[in-house]
Amino acid sequence: MTAPRNLKLRPTGNGFEPALVRIPEGWFLMGSETGQDNERPVHRVWVDSFLLAACQVTNADYRRFLHATGNPAPPFWDDPNFIHPEQPVVAVSWLEAVKYCEWLNATTGRNYRLPTEAEWERAACGGMEGRLFPWGDAPPQSLPDYEKRWRTGPDPVAQYDPSAVGLYDICENVHEWCSDWYAADYYAKSPERNPRGPETGDRRASRGGSWRHHIKVTRCAARSSIPPQFQYADYGFRVACKP
Repeated sequence: MTAPRNLKLRPTGNGFEPALVRIPEGWFLMGSETGQDNERPVHRVWVDSFLLAACQVTNADYRRFLHATGNPAPPFWDDPNFIHPEQPVVAVSWLEAVKYCEWLNATTGRNYRLPTEAEWERAACGGMEGRLFPWGDAPPQSLPDYEKRWRTGPDPVAQYDPSAVGLYDICENVHEWCSDWYAADYYAKSPERNPRGPETGDRRASRGGSWRHHIKVTRCAARSSIPPQFQYADYGFRVACKP
């Protein structure tokens, strides 16, 4: 395990903006032939360049939002398993995650939002076609301290080495909301350039693993979804914006 790095990485000039990783524009193969049905067909997608937060939004980040807006705290806010300032905030609905982005925009003058599924998967792959996980094809059990982690809640962010492109905890720790509506068959009709999901739906897409599940680290291509109003103890988010 390495020393926590997010305290050095994340603050910027005004003290509110996250540290951001630039994901370059380009084509990649989205989906998996060996995963679940909703990951097929594998299809070629172009994604414009964008910036993605190096870390998941933390309790410390979210506390500033609550103090500034008066929004109610999410469930588990006072639960001892989830109160470390540098743990990812959990039990934030998709709707509240969008409100956080709107507040961050008003505070910084930028255009923060949730990433699309295509952006998230491209970032998780880190430019390496066909690999299962951000680090390659070795199983998650090969990660440092795997058997000791995630006993009662998510880890504080940035406790371990980042991915090759500089993203911490991508594919693990908490499920991360994406901007898209979810449809299991969307890949069969997805546009080639900058897909943003169906126009409507009942569930919002999410990506990444969860401290709460038996499978705690997901493959880069694995998909998940829940209704946007749900607040689960293993759901969080990270933000994206234009370069």
